[in-house]
Amino acid sequence: MDGSNPCRHSGSRGPSWYNPRTDFRRHARQGKYAGPTNAISPPNNQGSREIPPGPRRPLTSSPFLQFPPFLPEYFGREDESDDSNFYVQPRLVVHIDDGAIAAVGNVFRSMIPPDAAVLDLMSSWRSHWPADHPRARLAGLGMNAVEMQENPDLDDYLIQDINKDPVLPYEDDTFDAVVITVSVQYLTSPIEVFQQVNRILKPGGVFIVTFSNRMFPTKAVKIWRYTTDWRHIDLVAAYLEEAGDYEEIRGGFVNPDASPPGDPLFAVVANKASGKAPNQASG
Repeated sequence: MDGSNPCRHSGSRGPSWYNPRTDFRRHARQGKYAGPTNAISPPNNQGSREIPPGPRRPLTSSPFLQFPPFLPEYFGREDESDDSNFYVQPRLVVHIDDGAIAAVGNVFRSMIPPDAAVLDLMSSWRSHWPADHPRARLAGLGMNAVEMQENPDLDDYLIQDINKDPVLPYEDDTFDAVVITVSVQYLTSPIEVFQQVNRILKPGGVFIVTFSNRMFPTKAVKIWRYTTDWRHIDLVAAYLEEAGDYEEIRGGFVNPDASPPGDPLFAVVANKASGKAPNQASG
């Protein structure tokens, strides 16, 4: 995949892509969002969104000015109870607004070749897959069977708590693409999970991590809660670097044309090394 133009949005300003690990400070100064928000989805309101975002933390509030190294306490959570209890009740809701959902689809369409085999990791009720973009397979791995049964895009799914067991139940070199959509903030072992993603990607396959400024705050890890929206781009890029065997790591603010007032969408993208990347999808 050609990293020079990793994503295109027709008719909009589109994302500002950059290397998060070398260009963070310049882009962070340009960011409209100072910090993460704390918003929670209502569990029984089918089709609704999360509550409006809360107050944002100032840039200076984070104790995590430099990373790595990543210490175990960085991945502690306010609620350390079993995640299977937290996710036992289906949440048939979306977690970002329609504009951000469309931006997710644009990223997938632009970065994932047609007829690809794709894993939606940390999957749920919706995958936000663009209807006009053909695929060979869209597999899901998540925590709630009802949510994934109701997901119209999934061809198959598995249940697994990857915070308990980060070993993904797929063979090496299985997928052309793996995506994590608005869920990376809940990973307690992100380096191990990203290493597993690399294992199951085909050489040159693409890994796309998208996120907004929303979360279940009691289940988000400490380092995520105490770093800013723009700093999250750098954080996910650092996870990829620590995991190893990724190349062309890039990230950016995907929907500056719509946010604010809409929900922001950020993305970090990388390709599995050790091979030629698939041809970039047309967008």
